Amino acid sequence: MAARPAAKTAKQSSGPDSSWETADSIDLKDPELYLNRELSLLAFQRRVLEEAVDERNPLLERLKFLAILASNLDEFFMVRVAGLFAQMDAGTLDVAHDGMSPRAQLIAIRREVKRLIKEAHKCLEGMMPALDENGIFIHDYGDLNEVQLHTVKKYFDETVFPVLTPLAFDPGRPFPHISNLSLNLAVLIQDEQEHQRFARVKVPDSLPQLVPLKRLAIKPGKSGPKRIDLVWLEQVVAAHLTSLFPGMQVLEAHPFHVTRDADISIKELEAEDLLETIEEGVRQRRFGSVVRLMVTQDMPPRILDILMKNLELDASDVYRVAGPLSLKRLMDVYQLDRPELKDPPFVAAVPQVLVMNGAEDDIFARIRSQSILVHHPFDSFQPVIEFLRKAARDPAVLAIKACLYRVGRNSPVVEGLLDAIEEDKQVAVLVELKARFDEESNIEWARAMEKAGVHVVYGLVGLKIHSKIALVVRREGGRMVRYVHLSTGNYNAITAHLYTDIGMFTCDEDIADDATNLFNYLTGYSAKADYKKLLVAPLNLRARFAAMIEREIEHARAGEEGHLIFKTNALVDVPLIRALYRASQAGVRIQLLVRGICCLRPGVRGVSDNIEVISIVGRFLEHSRVYYFRNGGEEEIYIGSADLMPRNIDHRVEVLFPLDDPVLVQRVRDQILAVYLADNVKARRMLSNGTYVAKSPGENRKRVNSQEFLLAKRRTSPQRPKNGRSRLDS
Repeated sequence: MAARPAAKTAKQSSGPDSSWETADSIDLKDPELYLNRELSLLAFQRRVLEEAVDERNPLLERLKFLAILASNLDEFFMVRVAGLFAQMDAGTLDVAHDGMSPRAQLIAIRREVKRLIKEAHKCLEGMMPALDENGIFIHDYGDLNEVQLHTVKKYFDETVFPVLTPLAFDPGRPFPHISNLSLNLAVLIQDEQEHQRFARVKVPDSLPQLVPLKRLAIKPGKSGPKRIDLVWLEQVVAAHLTSLFPGMQVLEAHPFHVTRDADISIKELEAEDLLETIEEGVRQRRFGSVVRLMVTQDMPPRILDILMKNLELDASDVYRVAGPLSLKRLMDVYQLDRPELKDPPFVAAVPQVLVMNGAEDDIFARIRSQSILVHHPFDSFQPVIEFLRKAARDPAVLAIKACLYRVGRNSPVVEGLLDAIEEDKQVAVLVELKARFDEESNIEWARAMEKAGVHVVYGLVGLKIHSKIALVVRREGGRMVRYVHLSTGNYNAITAHLYTDIGMFTCDEDIADDATNLFNYLTGYSAKADYKKLLVAPLNLRARFAAMIEREIEHARAGEEGHLIFKTNALVDVPLIRALYRASQAGVRIQLLVRGICCLRPGVRGVSDNIEVISIVGRFLEHSRVYYFRNGGEEEIYIGSADLMPRNIDHRVEVLFPLDDPVLVQRVRDQILAVYLADNVKARRMLSNGTYVAKSPGENRKRVNSQEFLLAKRRTSPQRPKNGRSRLDS
């Protein structure tokens, strides 16, 4: 990562890490104590790249990580880099909490992104022999034999040619619009009078980006995986441009890839209809200003100048690439039916307490008997779907309420809610239309549910609704009983197999009261802020969270053991970082499992000596948020949707819920957090300068891959440790 090392001050020693003489002399507002958010996010992308480089991963999984890296960088430019450009255009003099100006950040970002792109293409080149050995050949068009050329020509004529639309650029025809994330060919042609013209041809994204050629057995006459030959689509188009420009001479053609500002800015206070306003914003996304132009190494200056001038770019916005553009298209290769080159499949477990024995079995009775924890994807997501389906069919259920953030296409969760309407239930759903890059899907679901009779709410002005919660109201024996599902993850059946998330079913009356008040806040008008058990942003989460950290400081000052374990996706919030620094200074042991952005510097003497930061990137995307407080032995764990970022705490509706059952507390502490902290295969430890190093297993320690361990040892029900002692305390 291109992070700046901590600068020396008068109070610092000459040792390798930053240090101050006494805690009292330290200014916790010093910018040197904070890492840059954008560069920290790029450090996460580097850890994604490490998974592609790691030869211990199956071959196609490595390709998948290259595709993920490319997709992540696209989003990084569309949102984060675009935001920095907007700051510069506005003439803002604000600097980040680490003291870097927008311009300085853009310079550092360019330097690091160029390194990432170069290393990613080097990784792909290094993987080619292994792909060849396994019968997957990604060819350059110039290397095809006569049979393959004939196949490509036929495919072009029948499939590609009808889709293409050449767009000229001359005094009568303006420079064509280049849509966001599109791959294009810049074509230079010459007519019979030797006048040279520029044209643009879009490589159609509706077709496979790697054209499959004739498939043959790797060893004729023997069974086994079939050989597949592939060639990049843009090379096929470039080789047949004479079909698009008959009577013209095609002088040269060069691919280029454009990334635009895609961060929709919604003026909610001025919007008469939020749904229509966001629909228009989604349509305008493809017209945002260009923030990155990717070209090949051999694009000549005269062609590049045409692109830069008409796209209104500087040289610093151009990235030259030695190889194919837009590596996210490698996902097409990953989708090949070659299971032996991927992670072995697994069947998620259903916790024994949720195993239903026939249609008459009652999931509500199971939840009444105890609060039930599920850890996805190791535990199946099916019980969540069945919970809503059962509620939809059960005549005793009167109402269902839910918050939907990213449900995805063909959602069984939404289908369950629509079934509830058919069964004359009262259904209220909050659909977050502002879920970035899921707006179109959420708009479609919102309209479908409104048409069916669901009470649909789009959100609160100025806030995103990021909480993951569902409430079922059921009549039982003359009284109303409320059942609640809360989670760290979205109600998305697809990502439930790809992300690690934790959810809980409960009918705890205090949590049910809080859930009812939360939905009243979301769908109506409510100023209630005194929730019994839930921490709700932006109402009480910041104050309660800060108070619990302060409580841990007081325990440490009183001579008791202080211990915090936070598992989160991002740690950016400066006030909370300062609170953690104070806790470290007081002697509290702090273990942070931060998947992505971390602006805290660990291991700074006198400031964060007692803080360890670990990041884990593996088969599944770490998405669960867990916050452990030792609390003088009266341990507390909160789980939920909130990361430790200003946007989550102050500008979103988030929910953290407590685990009141000691069995569940021990399960999360010993069977989840302890496993992640013991990881010495996928875990990376952050140094005080923001870089990451692999954790070493040591001579006498077994290798622990936390996600694989949880797959192999997934529990069917929570169990108490036999001696009642925590592994974290041993």
